[in-house]
Amino acid sequence: MAITAQMVKELREKTGAGMMDCKKALTETDGDMEKAIDLLREKGIAKAAKKADRIAAEGITSILTEGNQAVILEVNAETDFVAKNEQFLNLVQDIAKQLLNSKPETVEEALEQKMPNGESLSEFINSAVAKIGEKINLRRFSILSKGDQDVFGAYQHLGGRISVLTVLEGTTDESIAKDVAMHAAALNPKYVSREQVPAEEVEHEKEVLKQQALNEGKPENIVEKMVIGRLNKFYGDICLLEQDFVKNPDVKVGQFVKSNNATVKELVRYEVGEGLEKRQENFAEEVMNQMKK
Repeated sequence: MAITAQMVKELREKTGAGMMDCKKALTETDGDMEKAIDLLREKGIAKAAKKADRIAAEGITSILTEGNQAVILEVNAETDFVAKNEQFLNLVQDIAKQLLNSKPETVEEALEQKMPNGESLSEFINSAVAKIGEKINLRRFSILSKGDQDVFGAYQHLGGRISVLTVLEGTTDESIAKDVAMHAAALNPKYVSREQVPAEEVEHEKEVLKQQALNEGKPENIVEKMVIGRLNKFYGDICLLEQDFVKNPDVKVGQFVKSNNATVKELVRYEVGEGLEKRQENFAEEVMNQMKK
């Protein structure tokens, strides 16, 4: 297939490799982005596969806790202007309260459920759209529960660009849970522990690391040991408990939590626009669009 400049640009953003290396990798893999990432990693050109899509869409993430229940949610809007609008922020809080009251399992179910005033959440959001003048979308949410002897840790960064909600068992010290949430906001772990990493993801990483070591000219009899060592680094990159704690890099997050007689039960991290594409538009055009409304 034809390799476009946009494809090369995307691969560069995901791997940090040079333009010609990216173009060659895409050509060799017939335009398959994931295979091209693996190929660059195997050659040692890409240090890591940044598989998360660009963060693009506007909006906000938010957290609401009430007793032993808490909700973390993301609501999207078209522009950053609206995301900072008081009407929009109040709408997000109203949605959060509704989610905690009705406890739906999916966004689709949530949108159909009735508000206290009798209208559905979908109708409530559409009413806000008419007033605010932009498309507004409840994208996702998670409702978490805790016991009386457990604690929520809620942390929001940059006014809600990132929100993290944790549940810690064995402690009621909110500061510990918040420190864990703050760490997760900064380092973005995909999983709490290595036990949560899907077996197929581990096997895929092993194959990439093995090929990488062989391409470096390492003897086959030590490749397996090298793979085990590098796999530990892989876990350290994606697993919360195995990451160096941001407030004290001399200890792992798992050690910090354990020293406080606690365990991490759940963690949810939302960042505005993860995986969503944003229309190509410059700042001046965005201002003009706002002035026309």
